[in-house]
Amino acid sequence: MTHATREGGGDWRPTRPDRTAGNATAPDIYLAPRPTPMASAASTSASAAVAVASRLLLRRAPHLLRRLPRARPAASSSHPSSSSSFGAAAALRRPLGHRARMGHTSAAASAVPALGLTKANAVELPQIAFTGKDIEFSDWKGDILAVAVTEKDLSKGSDSKFENAVLKKLDAQLSGLLSEASAEEDFTGKAGQSVVLRLSGQGFKRVALVGLGQSTPSTAAACRGIGESVASVAKSAQASSVAVVLASPTGVQEGFKLNAAAAIASGTVLGLHEDSRFKAESKKVHLKQVDLIGLGSGSELDQKLKYVNDLSSGVIFGKELVNAPANVLTPAVLAEEASKIASEHSDVFTATILDVEKCQELKMGSYLGVAAASANPPHFIHLCYKPVGGNVKRKLAIVGKGLTFDSGGYNIKTGPGCSIELMKFDMGGSAAVFGAAKALAQIKPPGVEVHFIVAACENMISGTGMRPGDILTASNGMTIEVNNTDAEGRLTLADALVYACNQGVDKIIDLATLTGACVVALGPSIAGIFTPSDELAQEVAAASELSGEKFWRLPMEESYWEQMKSGVADMVNTGGRQGGSITAALFLKQFVDEKVQWMHIDMAGPVWNDKKRAATGFGVSTLVEWVLKNSSS
Repeated sequence: MTHATREGGGDWRPTRPDRTAGNATAPDIYLAPRPTPMASAASTSASAAVAVASRLLLRRAPHLLRRLPRARPAASSSHPSSSSSFGAAAALRRPLGHRARMGHTSAAASAVPALGLTKANAVELPQIAFTGKDIEFSDWKGDILAVAVTEKDLSKGSDSKFENAVLKKLDAQLSGLLSEASAEEDFTGKAGQSVVLRLSGQGFKRVALVGLGQSTPSTAAACRGIGESVASVAKSAQASSVAVVLASPTGVQEGFKLNAAAAIASGTVLGLHEDSRFKAESKKVHLKQVDLIGLGSGSELDQKLKYVNDLSSGVIFGKELVNAPANVLTPAVLAEEASKIASEHSDVFTATILDVEKCQELKMGSYLGVAAASANPPHFIHLCYKPVGGNVKRKLAIVGKGLTFDSGGYNIKTGPGCSIELMKFDMGGSAAVFGAAKALAQIKPPGVEVHFIVAACENMISGTGMRPGDILTASNGMTIEVNNTDAEGRLTLADALVYACNQGVDKIIDLATLTGACVVALGPSIAGIFTPSDELAQEVAAASELSGEKFWRLPMEESYWEQMKSGVADMVNTGGRQGGSITAALFLKQFVDEKVQWMHIDMAGPVWNDKKRAATGFGVSTLVEWVLKNSSS
């Protein structure tokens, strides 16, 4: 995607997988016309010449072999692998990061290293036991007692003692130490503030005050912030056990307590997680036990906390997919990671991976146009969730943009702010899709069938790639004039949306890091949503209330479609700079069946945290909540 659009596209040539090295190798791209019988001798001679050149290059400059034109096998050859030059070239054209796995690398995968010999180290994810307890906080024993306080909670009376009952009792137990420390440390209870005191002679080794701001938390996002602060304090102290208590527990509505406890637990897990797979050394997570005091207890809370662990595993998975560099996370590896979800949860999941030939059969010219320039072949990924026992009441599809790297194509990303070095996150939509799939595989909601669909590829530059001005034909027969190769994400989504509609679904949500225009409009933490369906908009709004993720509905102004008209095709792939996120959504609408409820989510802003220089896992939680809502309705 460019400053205006985080995207690319282009024309494609007929391709065929290189069968000499398995399905994960680069496709053979033939630009020459098919040889006639009269040309057989010349073709054979050309093949022999290329074979000799290949052997020389293998010894002297193997990296240059990729640049040589490859002669087509003689007409008499029964299979491309009969050409020795074909096999030599195939060996050198393996995709970057060929068969590398994200975490636990198999022997087969590690046999062919990624570019730069990079591989992900296996790291242990946080394993924390959460328990709800109805006890006096002063009786708790462990490493850190964390008290969440508002600015008002810190108010003191004329006797210079806390007016808040919890703080007053705790301060008396600590002989006034809490009051002194809060004054000396200039702790005012503002959101993000914290102060930690080391103690002796108490059941807990440390007490921490965690600031909430002006009011007791009433949203999932605010409660998640408590968990993140607790995680930060626990990491600094290398604590193995923490108790969390609110200084003003009566400020939390009774009906919100379960969700509050779940959000605190979620914030703690995600706050502890640090993606150190590509670092020489990783930090050990010491925290093993978190007790939530005063927010309820029993089987209902236990079930909610288990849900948090399942959901958090999906969010972490999504973050790790986005964080992985493009030389490791190729389209083939993304397909492997998705397939592992299905193999590990085969009771509810199946996986279908379409190669280039199958995509050609399905006439996915728009998607294949984007993929044509890359040495890493495209992989069209389809996971299907079906509940145990069947009885499906509703069919859903979640479609994600899966550009594992976006150079911009011939409209290459250049200049300040182009962020080409961050374009590994252009598959953030697919990360949300598969993160949700991983969580739902463990939750196993009844009554709903869900299709998870990603057209994975790279947008690169080469002589085989798409060019500005090329015309693509999508799988629904519509033609697209490519006026910007960096508006590629919508081209891949076009065929993915047609495929999703063909699954007979009732509703579709697509997610994509689609336009810089949406970031300009909504900033870095809010995703834009576009949909003609008020019902679907309300469902996602309700899901986001539970997830704490931020969305804002933007208009689908039909008059803007004038910008998308072409003189030689059905449409162009991008309009002007004004209203760029709206015209992108209108483009996608052309590939959705009118009978299907559809929503487009532009998550170009919240996919990445610039301050932490890492992925956020955005979208996973809301998608899971949305599926559960459709499961229960």
